[in-house]
Amino acid sequence: MYNPLELSQSIEKIVCRYRHRKYFRFRAARYYGGISTGDVVGCNLKCCYCYVFQPRERPAEIGRFYSPEEAASILIKIAEKHEFSKIRLSGGEPTICRRHLIKLLETIPDNFTFIVETNGILLGYDKTYVRDLAKFDNVLVRVSLKGCTPQEFSKITGAIPQTFEYQLLALRNCVEVGVECYPAILLDIIDRKNLPLLKKRLDEIDESLWKNLDTSEVLLLYPHVKRRMEAVGFKMS
Repeated sequence: MYNPLELSQSIEKIVCRYRHRKYFRFRAARYYGGISTGDVVGCNLKCCYCYVFQPRERPAEIGRFYSPEEAASILIKIAEKHEFSKIRLSGGEPTICRRHLIKLLETIPDNFTFIVETNGILLGYDKTYVRDLAKFDNVLVRVSLKGCTPQEFSKITGAIPQTFEYQLLALRNCVEVGVECYPAILLDIIDRKNLPLLKKRLDEIDESLWKNLDTSEVLLLYPHVKRRMEAVGFKMS
């Protein structure tokens, strides 16, 4: 098992160069009714169901560095071309490379909603990061929960169980600081008997979180994903 905070530090050394960050592609995506997307290299979790495998496992070899201004320019052009009102970073963990993300947010006009798709580890660990996000009125944080319990989180990610708490702390920090947020979970990989436990934890933070839980994500069962899931004990048909 590994500690996601320690992995964050090692990945940051590879994919961040002060304000520059590694991306492996930019694209228009259908999610959220249409969204301009920058796919970043590097993640601090190793989820067994993740289909973005090479950029996660080979961050030194994949992608190229972009300044915040370069990335913003590309994302805005995609959004304007397709008449999208939303922009996001995806493919990896966007909160790695904090300087880059904050400067990118400063560069994106606030008529676009910027969705921070995150596992929440770094936002839960450091509340000052959430305070930085609170400076932007157009930010929406989506915390992708990797299970309902510490044990489920550990099975899915391979990380030490107690770091599951950082995911919930990210939501708590956002609520307390005033950053709009909501949780999401992939129902295909969890034991649904644990959902009441998750509801209790979310209600302890804010009852709106459970009401706004996003369950729309679906499992993309590519052959390499299926092999990894079976290797950690998931029974795949």
